[in-house]
Amino acid sequence: MLTDPTDPSRVLIETSDLDGDHDLVRRYGVSLKEIVLWAREYLCRPHADLGRKGPVCPYAQTSLDRGTFYLGVRPGTPDGAQAAEALDGYREWFRRLVSPPGVSPQYRTILVLFPDLPEAEAARVIDTAQRALKSRYVSEGLMIGEFYPGPPPKAGLWNPAFLPLGSPVPLLAIRHMVATDFAFLRDDPDQFAAYLERFGDRPPAALREEVDATARRYGLAGVGAAVGARVKAGAGETAAGVAVNDVAGAAVEITVNDVVDVTADVSANS
Repeated sequence: MLTDPTDPSRVLIETSDLDGDHDLVRRYGVSLKEIVLWAREYLCRPHADLGRKGPVCPYAQTSLDRGTFYLGVRPGTPDGAQAAEALDGYREWFRRLVSPPGVSPQYRTILVLFPDLPEAEAARVIDTAQRALKSRYVSEGLMIGEFYPGPPPKAGLWNPAFLPLGSPVPLLAIRHMVATDFAFLRDDPDQFAAYLERFGDRPPAALREEVDATARRYGLAGVGAAVGARVKAGAGETAAGVAVNDVAGAAVEITVNDVVDVTADVSANS
């Protein structure tokens, strides 16, 4: 179990802690174990309706195996604004976390559970929080995903009839942006600009033409030439210069730049 050095009340629960005696584990052990089981039996496995080969989430198994799959708990029944506020500290902590040697940051994730939320309230609270948080996260090279029973009415990338974001406990998931997140960011000019800053010089080969077309649509330079480009957004303009990717130097066990099929439908953060 990890304790946030800036706030000792905030902890991250690891899978090895699930039989421990921490108060959150005692109170919410059933929900915590349910999410770990869901990750192992759903995220880490193929699904007949997914529309592509491979597990639902190509990163989950390594995250679990290498100890970078963290769980947080927000007790109580917050509204959307309170749920978003609860994620602020986790976002800052996520940015400070260091993965074990040889493990790419792409495999690090924090799932913040809201186990006390009634199922009837989960969609409204989680969706409101995710919408409020997404632009800030994307601007920092992160993604925030919404999961709850239902499931959320967002179609999978490879099969529009498949709704992949269902989970047994409402939660918000934090992870690093990856090159195949283009599909979740292309419809917002500022979010796409943040994507282009990190991956404009090396989008997945199968997406290169569409990324380039989207850049032109927003008035940005084409793929590989986005330095100094600007995109008009509302009344102002937002700089979209290419920045060094936060994780470019890390060892990556799954190559996403050339194999678009590793895109995880459960990463939908649109």
